[in-house]
Order: sequence, then structure tokens, then C-alpha cells
Amino acid sequence: MIEVDVSKCKQDKICLAECPMGIIRMGQGEESYPEMVPGGEKVCLVCGHCVAVCPHGAMSHKLVPLEECPPIRKELALDLERAVQFLRSRRSVRVFKEQAVEREKIERLLEIARYAPTGGNSQTVQWTVFTGKEKLRELSATAVEWIRKLVEGGPKPGVPAYMPLIVAGWDAGKDTVLRDAPALLVASCPKENPNGMVDLTLALSYLELAAPTMGLGTCWAGLLQRALMFWEPLKGAVGLPEGHTNHYPMMLGYPKFRYYRLPERRPPRVTWRT
Repeated sequence: MIEVDVSKCKQDKICLAECPMGIIRMGQGEESYPEMVPGGEKVCLVCGHCVAVCPHGAMSHKLVPLEECPPIRKELALDLERAVQFLRSRRSVRVFKEQAVEREKIERLLEIARYAPTGGNSQTVQWTVFTGKEKLRELSATAVEWIRKLVEGGPKPGVPAYMPLIVAGWDAGKDTVLRDAPALLVASCPKENPNGMVDLTLALSYLELAAPTMGLGTCWAGLLQRALMFWEPLKGAVGLPEGHTNHYPMMLGYPKFRYYRLPERRPPRVTWRT
């Protein structure tokens, strides 16, 4: 399953140390080179660590070919100051332009999101994409039906105090569920994946961090998510893959306004254990 270019391999055993499953060993004999242990292909994560970590370009993997793994370009690396500004400038966008999001841009974002880490390299995240304000408004309307039932009869334990305002806003013509966004992306994972919510959250995070580089903004659709968890009509309308009980929706569109400052946040709350 692994292939070693012996003309490049320095026999430094870096790939052995890096393999998370410990299934690479040195072969027998004086001129030994890395090889996979017998049966290793059955437990290999296909993570590509062995290919990525070799500084000599000597390692390849049948399922992660060296030629499909571009080298890391040092000139594209962010220094700490740029990285901090990049991360701090991320905002939840709730006011969008009328402009539709091009399918090509959505596809590019989904391509980027697939590189987010997943537990055990399971890569089970799938996407359900909605475009067009009419369709999104139908989803909002279905979610508001659930909220309306939720707030009937006055305040209830566990029901946020702002829920009646959502209904009142909707009745007044304001959509605070999906904010008149032109596109909605729902990431989901099968219930059999114990790390599903973490995996799809990381994928959505990759996507939302990449979106501003294309002039786009995002917002986690928490109200729709809550309704999607409990309201069968909305589950039917969204139509996630069968068995995908892990899910979260995200709005996508062109921001109507720019942001010029980096708001402060609370300091870290840390308990050190030594």
C-alpha cells in the first residue's frame, strides 16, 4: 500500500514515528527501507501523514499518491500577526445583499471544507445545499411554525425569552431565522459516527473562514438548527440523507456592510493542572 523511492529515502524513520497507527516498520537487511506491517492495510487511516512528513519526497501511498499531494509553499505561510487578524476579523453576517451566490463559489468552499479534520479520518460529512430566497423563506416559515407552537400559552421553562419576538418579527415581515440569506448549507453526518457533530462543525468552520476571501459572509443558523432537531415538517422539507442525525445549517451570502474593527472578547478562563 505504501511505495518508497529508495533513491530518495534517507532511512531516517520519520514516517515510522509519525504513523498514528504504528503500521510502518523498517524492512529486513542492511539496506532496509520503510514498509507496511502485514495486515496494516486493514487498519490504515489513509490520513497521508507518512506522505506529508517525508522531507525527501520518497514516500507515496496507494490511496494518497505523492503526485496528488502538493508541497507546502513557504511564501504563503501566515505569520502570527496576520493569522490573529484573520481569525479575529471573522464575523457573523446577518444582513445580506440581494445578490445570489454563484454555484462555482459554493462548490469551491465545499472543496476547501473537505480538508477539515475528522475523527479517525472518517470523512463522513455530507452537504445539503439550498439556493434561492423563496426556498429559504419556505424553510424559515416552517421553522416559525414550530416556534409559534413552542411559545403558545406564555413563557415556559427552557424556552428562550426572545422566541416570541421571532414570531412577532415574522408576522411583521421580518425573517430572523434565515435573515433573507440567498443560500443555506447544511452539513450532516450519520448517527453511527460518534464524532459526527465535531466533524461537521470543523467542516463548517473551515468553510466560514474561507468565505470572506471570496467576498462572502456566513452565519450559523441556530434557530433553524433547533427547529430541525424537533420539528418533523422541517426535517421533511430539508431532506437530509437517511440516518444523518448530526447536522447544522449555515447561511451564506454577500455581506451588505463591511467591518472595520476587531471587537474584544472575554479573557480565557483556564484551569491549569500540573
